[in-house]
Amino acid sequence: MPMSATSAPPAAPAGETESVPFRQFLLKIHSRCNLACTYCYMYEAADQSWRQRPRSMAPAIVRGAARSIAEHAREHGLAEVHVVLHGGEPLLVGAERLEELLGTVTEVLAGSATPRFTMQTNGIRLAEDPRLLPVLDRYGVRIGVSLDGTPADHDRHRRRPDGRGSHEATARALELLNDPAHRHLYAGLLCVIDTAADPLETYEALLRFAPPRLDLLLPHATWQAPPPGLAARTSPPAAPPPPGAQAGPAPYAAWLRTVFDRWYGAPRRETGVRLFEEIMALLLGGGARSESVGLTPVDLVVVETDGAIEQADSLKVSYPGAPGTGLHVSRNSFAEAAAHPAFRARQRGFAGLGPVCRSCVRSHVCGGGLYAHRYAPAGDLFSAPSVYCDDLAVLVDHIGARLRQDVAELTAPRRKVAL
Repeated sequence: MPMSATSAPPAAPAGETESVPFRQFLLKIHSRCNLACTYCYMYEAADQSWRQRPRSMAPAIVRGAARSIAEHAREHGLAEVHVVLHGGEPLLVGAERLEELLGTVTEVLAGSATPRFTMQTNGIRLAEDPRLLPVLDRYGVRIGVSLDGTPADHDRHRRRPDGRGSHEATARALELLNDPAHRHLYAGLLCVIDTAADPLETYEALLRFAPPRLDLLLPHATWQAPPPGLAARTSPPAAPPPPGAQAGPAPYAAWLRTVFDRWYGAPRRETGVRLFEEIMALLLGGGARSESVGLTPVDLVVVETDGAIEQADSLKVSYPGAPGTGLHVSRNSFAEAAAHPAFRARQRGFAGLGPVCRSCVRSHVCGGGLYAHRYAPAGDLFSAPSVYCDDLAVLVDHIGARLRQDVAELTAPRRKVAL
């Protein structure tokens, strides 16, 4: 459905489809962190299961998870799989344990699939322990670092347990990653949006570290626990916002729209911005790979430090036990996980949306928003539109208008020049 977020929504697919194989395996290799971020969904949200889990993933769990990944890859003919190292703070496992872990996964997957390793980290340990980068380099681990803009804005949220800021240490880590010896490992920056921070100052502060790509993330929130600045947003809308309009305040859209115009209007490409690129691709008739927008079936599964097989951990923001499946790598396969009703519900595309989203002309683009952000305690739990519904509507309409304008200029008949 190219170039318009105002066409009729796509028809719902008939019947159920087969489960989609997992291609992304997120391993929670360490469940604790060296920061105490104000917005952290792991420690500050509804689900507190981290309290009962071991600090780090035991070697037997790593090997069991790797065997299950190899089996899943063989079953589905996957030439490569994406293994994401996550936490907590994954680098707290230390260089020795990290080497062992990466070696185990590589060894077990040999002959079944090629592992493509990535890691999301706050970066602090990279600057503190010089042994870590050589290990990550040996296994080609691409590193994403969390950074929330200017030093003041970053340190307002991303603090050490004693209250000190962490920007200085994160900046040292990013300088290491920008060194020519390590630049090939640098995947990009992740920034959680704070509408109290100036959007252009935030964007320029991120650009200072020359990221290959930016992830600008909406703070995890639900209709039960609304996002900062939108305390009154507690009831899902009865109808979608009409095209070109909004039903209520949209401060996150205003923030993102300002950054989009700066990014899109730059005379040269300075970095990629995943959210903007995926919305543009969807508006132009393409697809998206993230969970944040679009209707692509989820292909990510989580293995916790204790071996529990779970859904995306963003669901921790909704209610206690929300990501759980009751499955474990020691006794269950990923094929069983893929067939689990919780995963099947997230692979239904348009048919999995609630009635308000199905009636919205933007549904093929926003996809109802991130699944966790749809949670409302009443009704069918995740059938509501995103708590960011108004913001997504405004942003999609804004990007669509810019694209239509540019395409119209590119395709307009050229005037003949009189000689």
